[in-house]
Amino acid sequence: MNDIAQKISELSEAIRRHNRMYYVLDDPEISDAEYDRLFRELVELERQYPELAAPDSPTKKVGAPPQKTFSAVQHTIPMLSLENGFNDKGLIDFDGRIRKFLGESREVEYAVEPKIDGLAVEIVYEKGLLTVASTRGDGSVGEDVTANIKTILTVPLKLTQKENRPLPPDLLEVRGEVYMERAAFQKLNDGRLQKGLPPFANPRNAAAGSLRQLDHRVTVKRPLNMFCYGFGTITNPAFDTYYEMMLALQEWGLRVNRPHIRLCRDVKNVMAYCHEIEEKRDQFPYEIDGAVIKTNRLDLQARLGTKSRSPRWAMAFKFKPTQETTRIRKIAVQVGRTGVLTPVAHLEPVEIGGVTVSRATLHNPDEIERKDVREGDTVVVQRAGDVIPEVVKVVSSKRTGDEKKFVMPSHCPVCGSAILRRESEVALRCENPLCPAQVRGAL
Repeated sequence: MNDIAQKISELSEAIRRHNRMYYVLDDPEISDAEYDRLFRELVELERQYPELAAPDSPTKKVGAPPQKTFSAVQHTIPMLSLENGFNDKGLIDFDGRIRKFLGESREVEYAVEPKIDGLAVEIVYEKGLLTVASTRGDGSVGEDVTANIKTILTVPLKLTQKENRPLPPDLLEVRGEVYMERAAFQKLNDGRLQKGLPPFANPRNAAAGSLRQLDHRVTVKRPLNMFCYGFGTITNPAFDTYYEMMLALQEWGLRVNRPHIRLCRDVKNVMAYCHEIEEKRDQFPYEIDGAVIKTNRLDLQARLGTKSRSPRWAMAFKFKPTQETTRIRKIAVQVGRTGVLTPVAHLEPVEIGGVTVSRATLHNPDEIERKDVREGDTVVVQRAGDVIPEVVKVVSSKRTGDEKKFVMPSHCPVCGSAILRRESEVALRCENPLCPAQVRGAL
């Protein structure tokens, strides 16, 4: 039993540390898939040994405490996390729990939409005017980011009031996701590299880091966007379903992901739409890591209520990860058809997005130096769609001291010819046009 208690303590401490890296520092050290595995392992151990679960276990909490550099904002209704499912069985079990709780034999209608990979926020409108905006924080208290939210062009400072249509309520606490589109993220990172600044790891961290700037003049230069997906307190709500609420928010000038919100009359339709979204995930202009399923009727949401860290009436169907954590066995150099030498990381095989990945590009020597990638390092590897897998970052906390720095060869590893770097290029090249590697590549 002591071994189990020790394991629970170690997992709890690791998860708290990763929560801080992700939610507070906007610099995650491990992939989402690795984090999910740690979290599920802790949940399972606490389920088997409830007497060993600590009152402050991370399985009972949401996010991380807000930074003290920001003013604190108390949420009138907690901003909870979502319970995750990873396969069709998770969806079927979710539907079964809901129907059992409600005592319903008939099918339950759900609203399903893509799960944007961004930063959760709450914006408060009083008499139609934006008064305060905050991050989720620890679910109960968030960080005041009002000045920064006001710089986002898709966030109205004043709600729209249409003639002969329901007016916005006197108090509206709307919740949503602040994110950055892929193209904008790439442009931002290119600019940072040109200035000698470290690039952001992914669009989610770019969005979070941009929104949580102390100087809103920095945020205004960042291409942020926002989708609304829920609400906190509303005075005299005039709708009966989640979908009606989304339509109302859109009428008032708020941005919702309406083209991709679909009503599903039963869990079979939910499964079909979740798989449809996953198949098209690379076609979206922004990162999505799953689909969100919500009981459509608001009265049923109220009856179902919440658990310690998540609502009973909603869940996230997580897609296969595009990032994973693994170890570099060695770094080798391959020669392309134009003679460019590309360093390649040979990895301990890992499954990413349903494909086993054993190699990842390191692009060029400057990239290796910037990321400080070494043989033996534990790294985060990314694969999206048909893009060649690449090393995103090093998990430096897992270094043992046995890792070896990599040095590019002074001669072509295939033909032995001297290699050169052309002016204004970062790549090294074998200048021998008869190099067997180049000949093979040309063929």
